[in-house]
Amino acid sequence: MKNPIENLNKIFDSRIRLGIMSALVVNEEVGFNALKELIGVTDGNLASHLKTLEDSGFVKVQKGFIGRKTNTTYQVTKAGEKAFQQHIDALEQMIKGMK
Repeated sequence: MKNPIENLNKIFDSRIRLGIMSALVVNEEVGFNALKELIGVTDGNLASHLKTLEDSGFVKVQKGFIGRKTNTTYQVTKAGEKAFQQHIDALEQMIKGMK
């Protein structure tokens, strides 16, 4: 049997990326400012973590306008949802294995 730790995804090691993914899997889409407020990070910090998730194919970005203001929203991709679920499952297996 494979060790559950091998199923952990290094991308989700960051608490910020873990928070982003947690927010995105339970919401259809989340705006940049809402994510920033929810996770409690600076613009630059959030943007760099979102870029990592986007580059990995786990998050897709939609840019648009509301009136004259830009509006950026994020959604989890199918690949992101699958990878995140595998990560959570591996964590649960590890915790159960410790009992």
